[in-house]
Amino acid sequence: MPGKQYVSSIRDFWRVCSGCEAVARARVEKFLHEVLNTKDFPLTVMDRPIESETTKIVENSYRAAILAYLNEWSLFAERNGVDLIKVINAIKMRPTHSNIIFPGPGIGGYCLPKDGGLGYWAYKHILGFEDGDKVFKITPAAIDINDTRALHVAELTRDALRNMGRYIAGSRVLLCGASYRQDVGDTRYSGSELVVRKLTEMSADICIHDPYVDHWYELEEQDTYPSEGSSWKRFFRNQESLRQSVVEKDLESALKGVEAVILAVPHHQYLDLSPDELVKWAGGPIAIIDAFGILKDDQIRRYFELGCEVKALGRGHLSRIKREVLQK
Repeated sequence: MPGKQYVSSIRDFWRVCSGCEAVARARVEKFLHEVLNTKDFPLTVMDRPIESETTKIVENSYRAAILAYLNEWSLFAERNGVDLIKVINAIKMRPTHSNIIFPGPGIGGYCLPKDGGLGYWAYKHILGFEDGDKVFKITPAAIDINDTRALHVAELTRDALRNMGRYIAGSRVLLCGASYRQDVGDTRYSGSELVVRKLTEMSADICIHDPYVDHWYELEEQDTYPSEGSSWKRFFRNQESLRQSVVEKDLESALKGVEAVILAVPHHQYLDLSPDELVKWAGGPIAIIDAFGILKDDQIRRYFELGCEVKALGRGHLSRIKREVLQK
């Protein structure tokens, strides 16, 4: 897993392996015992490579399906005054459910977005079965849900600006967080990419801040990466300007003149931002969109007190906080 604990995430974790025949399997097992901490994290040796590969694919498909499942409850929470973050934290108190996580604006990286699709594709094209559409129902649906969840962030941005009497077209919007997970500079399949593309299609003026990303390769090379005509660009209009995207490093400078801020990734630099400072740097009240459960209730309340509008994925209790502020 990319980040400060990258080596540990490889060494100190449960692994599965196999080999095409007994000698190969023994050599693989010997090698992994030498480089991994198999004393504390036992190595599981499978009989055949298809079993070890299926283990990986099923594990990642399971995690992706859980994230997709929570999307519908995120929408439920938004529309019924419920804070899904608090609900998830309450559920996680039970050890059997400790792996439930908030989906954010989509899932990224190099495993979860593709592994379920790889299993489905292999079932049809390598293993030769013709009933893939009948067998695989949940996994493809989960992929579709996770791939499009970010579009709702753009909708929330539009709605927040509308509540302030502004239009999304022509508004200057700052996206905070280009990477796919916190405190790393990896943009592969980042949910933030679709947020940027959808808002650009809606004619917003997008600027980007990320303390870890120097170049957003998927935008800069969108005409040729991952191959010609295959980037997310093909699903949106008005994308040409994104090739000149610049990732800002100075947050105060990036905030000047913006009308909306999207907190898209929980980088530690974003967790305790002062509402008063942020509004001051922006030059006045703005729309705040929390896409990852970053804001605490006292921060949300302060933004409302400063005349801002706040929207968030899965956090329907914002309307209650807003009413309390207005009543005062």
